[in-house]
Amino acid sequence: MFESVRAKKNPIGVEFIKRGLLTDSQVDRVLEYQKDHKDLKFAEIVDILDMCDKNKLLEALAEKIQVTPVMLENDLGINPVQYLPRDMIINYKALPFDLEGNTLKVAFADPQNASRVKEIELLLMNKGFNIEIYVTLYTSIMQQISNIRNVSTSYVDKEEKDISKLVDNIIMTAIERRASDIHIEPMEDKLRIRFRIDGDLITITELPKKRQDVFIGRLKSISNMHQEITYDQDGSINTYENYSIRVSSQKNVNGEKFVLRLLKKNYESRSLFELGFPNDDEIVERSFDKRNSMIIVCAPTGEGKTTTLYSVIEYLDRPEINIISIENPVERRLTGVNQVEIGPNVTFPSALRTVLRQDPDIVLVGEIRDEETAKIAIEAGQTGHLVLSTIHTIDAIEAITRIRKMGISDYDVSATIATTISQRLVRRLCEKCKKKHVLTDDEKKYIERISKVTKYEFDLDNADLYEPVGCKYCNDIGYYERIGIFEILCFDEYVKDMVSEGKSTIDIRKYALENTDYESLIVDGVNKVLSGVTTLSEIKRKVII
Repeated sequence: MFESVRAKKNPIGVEFIKRGLLTDSQVDRVLEYQKDHKDLKFAEIVDILDMCDKNKLLEALAEKIQVTPVMLENDLGINPVQYLPRDMIINYKALPFDLEGNTLKVAFADPQNASRVKEIELLLMNKGFNIEIYVTLYTSIMQQISNIRNVSTSYVDKEEKDISKLVDNIIMTAIERRASDIHIEPMEDKLRIRFRIDGDLITITELPKKRQDVFIGRLKSISNMHQEITYDQDGSINTYENYSIRVSSQKNVNGEKFVLRLLKKNYESRSLFELGFPNDDEIVERSFDKRNSMIIVCAPTGEGKTTTLYSVIEYLDRPEINIISIENPVERRLTGVNQVEIGPNVTFPSALRTVLRQDPDIVLVGEIRDEETAKIAIEAGQTGHLVLSTIHTIDAIEAITRIRKMGISDYDVSATIATTISQRLVRRLCEKCKKKHVLTDDEKKYIERISKVTKYEFDLDNADLYEPVGCKYCNDIGYYERIGIFEILCFDEYVKDMVSEGKSTIDIRKYALENTDYESLIVDGVNKVLSGVTTLSEIKRKVII
């Protein structure tokens, strides 16, 4: 009988049948329920549906996972939020319930979630506590969480409650307003909070200086940072659904400054065309469909180089090829891509050497910033691999100079690099509130000057221009999200010869403008203005002619 059950039930279901806690039909009902509640464990559903004696269920669960059981009392001996942040208790289903000396007893609904247990263990260790791990029933811990959510001010210190709520509100507001970063900045007489939204820093609020220490203490607590340390630290917050938050602190003359980078876990990468790349199959194929070569995306920090590389990877990805990335850090998880993260004992050169022994077809190197990485990447591009990477330069042609200055020979540059792409991110006009705009005389003169410098004729007669207004949808900014402007240099045979012969970038630029499809960054920017996507003020902020 049990053999047939094993063939169709999960192991814990079999165990419960053996113990006489459940029948075959009850197990089927649990599995059916689980289809619509995939976040719940088997035993949690048994508990929720009240299918058997609670004590026997807990005993069987504890024996199965080899963790000491505890049935939580209604009145705990300690105040759990004095030891763990309230949001961590709620989201991790973990509850401190007793203290003996410096050993804190913590009950988990799911103590097999190793990452969460480790995170709590490290947090409590930093506070000077040892931890004893217990398992309890899901309904039991949820009842305690309900009590915590509705707890009166007499149960929790008012200031702790207010600061916890304030920090949580700031983070939730940042998420709702699409901020990429939160800046917590101690100043001489206040604590300033700013969000970076679509590339711009916006002051959200300012707190009294007297609240600085308790605010930063709370931030350190939920970021798993050492409370007593005031020099530079890195931490993380993982208690917000669908978001991973990287935290960095740095001491300045007024205290400790914090920057929180908000990364969406289930971020759906946008296609190259959605990012603003020319929607032209011929250009895309000529730019990226390469072998035995190297493609470099160039831009200053914060201009979307990594996002573009991710979109290129998605464009190139096929079931039959092996793609490996080396990043510092891994910002987005890519399905089907083997992603390697740089760490204390892993450098770009060391990781790249190992990756080349992993039979890759395409290698993404997050950034080339030194001669050693550049040389290995060039060699990889010459031995059958397609290498994608980024460097910091002002435009696509100056990438040649940057690579040369890293000690790479002109021959190796010309033999390996196939495409260089420069980009900037400009704010996109809000589609909900933008209004028609007529070019002013000064704007016409500016575009005419660009046309003269670039030798490009803009179609002003068919222009469809708009200007920002501001509405509830875009938080009264007039812009919503950002779009890339691009400059693409595909190396033809003549460009390769010029590089090999050591020609200057001035000569290469002149040839490219006169004889290839190469167009400077500002040309794409103005064309996006004339098509109603952005504004000339945005282009002027990012590109100098």
